[in-house]
Parts: sequence; C-alpha cells; structure tokens
Amino acid sequence: MANKFVFLPPQSDLFTKWIPRLLDSAPGWDIVTPETDEDAMCELADADAAFGTLTPELLAVAPNLRWLQAPAAAPNAGYYFDELTAHPTKVTNFREIYNDHISVQILAYILSFTKHYNIYRDQQREHKYEKLNPPYHDIFLPESTVLIVGVGGIGSETARLCKAVGMNVLGIDARREDKPEWVDDMFGPDQLDNQLPKADFVVLTIPHTPTTEGLFDSSKFALMKESTIFINIGRGMTTKLDDLNAALRSGTIAGAALDVYEIEPLPANHPLWDAPNTILTPHTAAIGGANLEERRYEIVLENFRKFATGEPLRNEVDKANWF
Repeated sequence: MANKFVFLPPQSDLFTKWIPRLLDSAPGWDIVTPETDEDAMCELADADAAFGTLTPELLAVAPNLRWLQAPAAAPNAGYYFDELTAHPTKVTNFREIYNDHISVQILAYILSFTKHYNIYRDQQREHKYEKLNPPYHDIFLPESTVLIVGVGGIGSETARLCKAVGMNVLGIDARREDKPEWVDDMFGPDQLDNQLPKADFVVLTIPHTPTTEGLFDSSKFALMKESTIFINIGRGMTTKLDDLNAALRSGTIAGAALDVYEIEPLPANHPLWDAPNTILTPHTAAIGGANLEERRYEIVLENFRKFATGEPLRNEVDKANWF
C-alpha cells in the first residue's frame, strides 16, 4: 500500500513543481493537495505524512500521521503546540539550507562595523569628505574575538569566515560537544556569562526556544565590553529590543546589527531605528540566489525515501525544544 502525503493548505506553485519530481524519484506515494482546512481534515484521516502547519484540530483527525515536514528552518512561535509535542509523529525542518547565505551577511555586518561603510555611505549622500575619528577604525579583525552563540550549520560556517579574516573564534552551543575546525574554543550555555566579557563581536544564530526566549536582556549586555558589537541573525524573540536600545544609548555596548526582531515588522516608531551605530535589515539574510528552492526539495525527497524504508529522517526536531 502506498504511503499518503498531504501538502497542507494554502497550496503553492512550488508544490505543483515538486509533485511530479517526487513521484518520479520516490515512487510508491499518494500525494494530495487539499485547498481548504475542511478538505485537509478529510485527507489527514488516513495520511502517513504531511507538509506545512498543523493546528490542534487538524492533528486530532490524523491518527496515522508519522512525519510532518515543517515549512521553515525555524517556524514561527506556536508551531510546536502541546498536542503536537506529545504526538508520536516526527517533525523535520529545513535547517542548514541557509548556512552560506546567512554567514555571509554576518561577515558583512562585521566588516561594516570595522570599516564603517554604512556611515561613509551616509556622508557620501551629503557630499561630505571626512574621515571618522577614534574610536572608529580602532577594530583590527586579526586582533579581535567573536563569540558565536549557536554553533550549528550557520554558526560553523560563520566561524570559518571569521577565522579566514584572522579573528579569534569562541563558540557557545547547547548540543554540540565537538569543536569545529574553525572554532578556537567551545563552551556550553552555562559558560555564556563568563565568555561575553571577552568578545568584541557577539553573534547570535540560536533558534527561538523556551530556553532562549528573551535570553539577551540588560543583564547580558551589561557583561559585554563597551566596545562590543552585538549581532542577532537567529530569531528575534531571543533579544529584548527595549533593553538593547537602552544599552546602545547608554554606551553599555558600541553598536548592533539586527536582521530579526522581537516584533516583526519592526514598528516605524520604535526607538531602535535611531539608536547609535546600528544597522537594521528587514529579515533578508536568507535571501539570495535561486538554489534555496532546490535545497528544500532535496530535503523533502531525501525524507520521502528515508520514511519509506524506515530510516531516521533528516533534520528531525526535538519538538519539546522547538529545534
């Protein structure tokens, strides 16, 4: 008997492209695309697997579900509701498809704060030929330290790029016990407070979990050097924006770059827009190139094959911790 796979609504042109390829490369599946939640409830009654976002109501009518593919590397808060966490179905995500994209943006932030292209670009608009005075241009990357909080795929690639420009690289990770080649020293989360004072750059690539929500607040910024640059490119809910704004305005830290925010989109009247020495981008780090769609497809295809043969699925999530 064929395994049944449900692409949950809303439907996408992407699914239309994927389905014939999946059936050609991984035969033995029945793939359905219900247009409404009501139709999805009917299809889930005998479904083995699904793609997308479930609700408690949809999960309740899916007694045979054994695999759910999340639609993102780190779905929005609320995706892992209590009933899904308790359910035996395995959840997989799209982590590691953005490693190169996001790590390059992190390095771009670091270079901007080192060479101050953002400020010189503003001066260019004003036709202003003027060199910035110290403490600008005081950072020399081969003599600086970056602390990467979250040394998964993105963090590891970021470490490689930082090491390539001569930086000392420290890592904090909750799961990883080995030390990647490009990391000079690794620590567990219990050592975060001890490592923060050493860093010239603090880079967050951690997901939003029950443990990391609001982790970076005024107490963490107070541990950093006044010259530290803070970068968050993981998930916005890990950082309290009001505390970050206060740290920037008080001189507790020297600057910040954010691609993710506690509130998205960032309200136009939020004071962080005008905070000193700050670069804000609108959740763009994963954008770039035409290969991301194919990377997503390859993960789904691989798990079609693994599910059919009973092998462990790629990118399985610890549902209780959301990643």
